[in-house]
Amino acid sequence: MNAKENQIMEFGFNIPNAGPMATPGAIKQLVDRGEALGFTIFAIADHIVIPRKFRPVYPYTNTGETDAFDSGEALEPLALMASLATMTQKARLLTSVLVLPYREPVLTAKIFATIDVMSGGRVIAGCGTGWMEEEFEAVSAPPFAQRGKVTDEYIAAFRAMWTSDEPSFAGEYVNISDIYFRPQPVQKPHPPIWIGGDSMAALRRTARLGDGWYPVGISPKHPLNTVPRFAARAQKLRELTAEAGRDPESVELSFWAVWYREDDPVTVDDGSRHILLGSSEQTAEDIAKMAEIGVRSMVFNFLRPSLSQSLDAMERFAAEVMPNAKA
Repeated sequence: MNAKENQIMEFGFNIPNAGPMATPGAIKQLVDRGEALGFTIFAIADHIVIPRKFRPVYPYTNTGETDAFDSGEALEPLALMASLATMTQKARLLTSVLVLPYREPVLTAKIFATIDVMSGGRVIAGCGTGWMEEEFEAVSAPPFAQRGKVTDEYIAAFRAMWTSDEPSFAGEYVNISDIYFRPQPVQKPHPPIWIGGDSMAALRRTARLGDGWYPVGISPKHPLNTVPRFAARAQKLRELTAEAGRDPESVELSFWAVWYREDDPVTVDDGSRHILLGSSEQTAEDIAKMAEIGVRSMVFNFLRPSLSQSLDAMERFAAEVMPNAKA
């Protein structure tokens, strides 16, 4: 067993950015109780505005359809992250994930750096390319078809700005020169950059540019709904990272269990039990197996129809799963 295998698994959960719990009072109760219970990552989803109509290309259902955005509500994630920095003491604050092409990169880098300073170094920049073309158009982002190249370049520009207070960067989508970028982020060399996504493009982006890989496990195209399937994808990432000339161990593995419920076991297409669905004992067993693969942090969904039910779900997980989820 190496040193990394001795590290303690970090647990986190998503913060509501829409609905009846997306209020200062409810969010404060969630994060206060979360920190008291030992959760150390608070994750914040990204939408700026919800188009009234969009094509059925949602990546986490078989049909591409979803009712998740019917309310049209969306708290802006960087503004919400800044608020969370004042509500919390220790937990890391993760964009889960920020669609990089939506926002001008110099301002975005400065906002991240500011929150890192004000939080005492607790920012994680979760980054992705996005999937809703209509929202790209609504916020005047670069062309949807170029989102992968834009994302890669913005990440490189972030690094340039976060590691030099007189940065210089020349690219196709952003050029930086003759400026001061002060203050620098607290974290050195810079806030961790986690790459969302489970496609080969996302794996290659992580291998070249990421400090962490942060997939959602329920994409029908690339299901990571069993431990062996995740393990195979993680191994592919390690191979790509080595091919990119980087140490595979330098890329942290994380996992976003957006579907998490205390529920009866579900069988997937190969006859295996769906990961993180079942009893508390089965959930703890899955977490221990993921830790053996090298996963160091996992984000869960405790949001239920009411605040009291959400707090109860969090309490149950902390009492029944966290103490037993050890490799």
